[in-house]
Formats: sequence, structure tokens, C-alpha cells
Amino acid sequence: MISRREFLDSLAVGAAGLAVSSTAKSYAQILGANDRLNFAVIGLHSRAYAHLASLKANEKHARITHVCDVDSNTLKKFAGAVQQKFGDAPIADKDFRKTLASKDVDAITIATPDHWHTPMAILGLQAGKHVYVEKPCSHNPAEGALLVEAQRKYGKKVQMGTQRRSSPIYIDVVQKIHEGLVGRAYYGKAWYSNTRKSIGVGKPAPVPAVLDWDLWQGPAPRQPYKDNVQPYNWHWFKIWGTGEALNNGTHEVDVCRWALGVDLPNRITAAGGRYQFKDDWQFYDTLDTSFEYDDKLISWQDQSCNGMKLYNRDRGAVIVGTTGSVILDPAGYEVYDLNGKKINEVAEGKAAASSDLTGADHMTDLHFANFIAAIRTGEKLNQPIDSGNISVTMLQLSNIAWEMKRELHLNPQNGHILNDPEAMKLWGREYEKGWAPHL
Repeated sequence: MISRREFLDSLAVGAAGLAVSSTAKSYAQILGANDRLNFAVIGLHSRAYAHLASLKANEKHARITHVCDVDSNTLKKFAGAVQQKFGDAPIADKDFRKTLASKDVDAITIATPDHWHTPMAILGLQAGKHVYVEKPCSHNPAEGALLVEAQRKYGKKVQMGTQRRSSPIYIDVVQKIHEGLVGRAYYGKAWYSNTRKSIGVGKPAPVPAVLDWDLWQGPAPRQPYKDNVQPYNWHWFKIWGTGEALNNGTHEVDVCRWALGVDLPNRITAAGGRYQFKDDWQFYDTLDTSFEYDDKLISWQDQSCNGMKLYNRDRGAVIVGTTGSVILDPAGYEVYDLNGKKINEVAEGKAAASSDLTGADHMTDLHFANFIAAIRTGEKLNQPIDSGNISVTMLQLSNIAWEMKRELHLNPQNGHILNDPEAMKLWGREYEKGWAPHL
């Protein structure tokens, strides 16, 4: 077994060095060799602290100058954390649009609720900012397609936060899979398990004085405030969230797609339901979904409210081939022969638990390093939006298959649902008047 130190010495250090190299000829000449990119972090609950940690890890070339959140308490707390980390207090504002208007901001990171991801990213591009957007990059397939189009139109860098694409462990094993580690790889099985609690039945309540509820809703049709939405349970309401498939399935399904070398599938099936509790949760807590290609298959299994592990892991993926299999998770990978006997193992360390809502880790540090280097030196993004959006669209379509209770047949060129106008109506969404994203 290769130790964490040995592996990182040979791969991670090299990757990080490449990611933040200063061989700039264009952008860096404008900035100056010792200048840093100015970042604005938008949406400051949980995952934003991983953005803070990763920008601190890359402080040679980046700093946080602006922070935005619609909750004044959350905003104040995060601004204090930035000052503690970087030594300077950031400019803090409830309204991100004021931040986008600042010429001092070079790039934004988006860790808001899902319904804001594409509209905010497009506004950022239109303001001339580079964009790091958390997964899922969109709330629905139509938005994802629009964001890809916007990136091409405005020409700035857009990286989606599926950080496994920048992990030396994953880069190493995917390359080996492509080189025949398990023969011809044809099946990827991904899973996620957690012990989420009931969100109960929400009661109408006064909007907290610290919260701008109108701006929080933004592009979503207006809803009365209830006491079981903020700060996390919005994930389970269709008007704002996208369910566990997009919340966590995106990571491992993207790894499977990467390892198998496939894009959009021909057919999608999904079955499951909300079985553990009877409450306001509008998605499934248990789901089996599959993505069928001409000669390959990807599946994802969700257990949001039962922590039974698979292969002794909360989450991960297995890539199956003609001569063996590989089990992958953020802590490393194990290689098995055709009879299920372990023949090799590479370990980086202990993977974060599925209950960790922040997810600050070395992978995210490197993903930010890659994004920063792409802006400064033109380095190729590890998860550009046109690639990241494929995995997101697949899982959004699996949500549609689950909701329609039938299989979907797709045009694999654009993901459009074939011969099912009723299902295709769910390709997009309704917006609050005046808030729809546009180019």
C-alpha cells in the first residue's frame, strides 16, 4: 500500500505546483507578478467555509475582498472569519449585485441555494467576472444549457465545484482505468448514505429581521416564509432545491462518467420515494437511478435517511471492467481482480463523513488552485462548465424520470427528452417576474 506521504509527494505536490505556476504572459502581466486575484464569496453558510479555506491555501495568488449574504448575522460571522484568516476585513454586503458592480472584483464564488446558481453565475459573467459555482451548476436542464451558452458568449472562466476532478488520487486512477487497469470498463455504480433527520411540517412564521427573504428567493416564484426552510432544508423543496441526486450524487456520478469516458446517456430510469418520514420533504430519501449507453451503464443509489454503508463506505463508486473492478472514494482506491480479490490499494487518508456539510479538503484546495491558474496563466480547467453541466443534466433528468414514474429516452447530443412532451415540460421552470436569467 502506498502511503499518503509517498503518494502526495509524487502527485499532489506536482499538481499543486502546476496549478499555481506563474508562467503568465497575458493576465498576470496586467496584474503584476506579485498581485493577487480579488475574490467575492457569495452565499456564506456551510460550504462557503470550504471556499474560505481553499482561498487561504492559495493566498499567494488570491484573496477575499468581498463577501455577500442575505442574512446579516451569517454575513457578519463570515466576514469576521475572513478577517481572521487574511488579516484584512472584506467589504460585506447583503446584495451581491453591488459587489458585481465593483471593478475591484476579479472572480466570484457561488455557494448559495441551488435556485440561484445559474442566474447569479450569468450575472457575474455579464459583469466581467470569472465564476466558481458549486454543484449543481443549475436548478434545471434549461438553466444549465443557458449557462454554458453564457460562458461561451462572455468568455470568462467558469469552474463547477466537483473537486474530485482536481484530486491527484482520482486523476491517477481514472488515467489508469483509461489505460486498461480493469480491462474494458463498462459499468459504474455510485452510492450515498446518510442519516438525515425529518424536517417536520413547517409553520408560517415572521421573516427574521436579519434575513432579506425577497432577495433570498430571487428568481424563484414567491413563497410565504416558514420555519423549516432555512438555513439548509431548502434542499428538499422543489422550488429551490434539487434533491439528494444533485446535492451529493453529482460527485460520484461525475466520477463514473469520467472513468467510463461517456457524456449524456440514451435512456434514464429512476425509482424511489420518501419512505423514512412523513413531512414537508418533497423529494425521495431512497432512490435507484440508472443511465444507459450503447455499451455502458451508470447507476446511483441514494439512502438519505439510512446510514447503511456499501463496501464499508458512506459514499463512493465502483468501476467494473472485463478483468476486474476499482472501488474509489476521496480517501483512495482499491483494485480487485475478476474474482473479487484485492490486488492493490492506494490510500490518501480518511474521507470526510457524509454528514460533513462543509467539506473543506485538499481536493477543494487544488480545484481552486486550478481555477486561479486558469485565470492567471490560461491553464486548462479541470471541470469547465460545459463538462460539469453534463453530469448535472443527467441527474436533473433522473429527477424528472422519478417524478414522471417512467423511463426517459434522450437525444444524447443535447439531453432533450424524446417523444414525451409532458416530461419535457419539466426541462425548465417558472420564474418570478423580472428575475428570469437571460443573455
